[in-house]
Amino acid sequence: MTNHNALISDAKGSIGVAVRVPNQSLFSPGGGRYISIPRKKLVQKLETDPSQTRTHSWIEAMRASSPTRTRPGNISSLPESDEEDEYSSWMAQHPSALTMFEEIAEASKGKQIVMFLDYDGTLSPIVENPDRAYMSDEMREAVKGVARYFPTAIVTGRCRDKVRRFVKLPGLYYAGSHGMDIKGPSKKTKHNKNNKGVLFQAANEFLPMIDQVSKCLLEKMRDIEGANVENNKFCVSVHYRCVDQKDWGLVAEHVTSILSEYPKLRLTQGRKVLEIRPTIKWDKGKALEFLLESLGFANSNDVLPIYIGDDRTDEDAFKVLKKKGQGFGILVSKVPKETSATYSLQEPSEVILIICC
Repeated sequence: MTNHNALISDAKGSIGVAVRVPNQSLFSPGGGRYISIPRKKLVQKLETDPSQTRTHSWIEAMRASSPTRTRPGNISSLPESDEEDEYSSWMAQHPSALTMFEEIAEASKGKQIVMFLDYDGTLSPIVENPDRAYMSDEMREAVKGVARYFPTAIVTGRCRDKVRRFVKLPGLYYAGSHGMDIKGPSKKTKHNKNNKGVLFQAANEFLPMIDQVSKCLLEKMRDIEGANVENNKFCVSVHYRCVDQKDWGLVAEHVTSILSEYPKLRLTQGRKVLEIRPTIKWDKGKALEFLLESLGFANSNDVLPIYIGDDRTDEDAFKVLKKKGQGFGILVSKVPKETSATYSLQEPSEVILIICC
């Protein structure tokens, strides 16, 4: 899952593509790499690299982890024709879920669809202030419509309680902190007939540690303009989307300095975010498997899981589906990325089209 020798990759630009949108929705009734930096290599890097080289490496890794959403003319050194060929090749491997609607609909016949949705960049646009990542009313209605007919889970790196306040929909399964904090509907629903509320928290023992790290990071980042520290209960996110690029190295220095004091925590990267998480073997893929088991579909051939997400952390779920040979992963991205997803969508507005009733 982790390639320790390839933290740096060039971001590729996006090219618009015309798609045919079917009149019928699939859900009417009837993606980058995940980067995990092992502590041993991190410590070796800090001990052996000169300060400037270390900072440069982190800046490059942070830049590579956050490709742009549109294609500036200077983002790639490739000639435009070669870039278009590369994008076309990528789209051939991961075609639009909209154009592949009929194939997905055919695969769903006679099966119970279970819907898994990331939040940021999937249900809501990526915004500078993570506290203002609101989903639109139209998107909320679309998710509500899906949940009326199929078990639906929101799987996010956010704190579970926070994302629930964003979504504002009862009757869903909410998996926060990259699936380490899961709670299902407490009331009897069509998909929860036993009236047993699903509750799972994979890392309770880490809560005091995460709280300490969050407080230390808040203090360290106080003087870095644009830095945002978010305590997501079972993990801590340091957003640098609004930080001047010249200060990215300082952000990385502060994060790794604090992390060195906590051997039971690890550092991962998302889109313009550094995240400190427990070292336990739990991720969005494990959360997907747990929820399928909770719903009674652990070893069922009559289920079709569909997971839509935009971040490298969603790759863990895509890989589970690919390994099982069951269901579909759909990556939301305007740029070519290494992904285990089957299909692609470009942005949240296309997510609405594929899920709305």
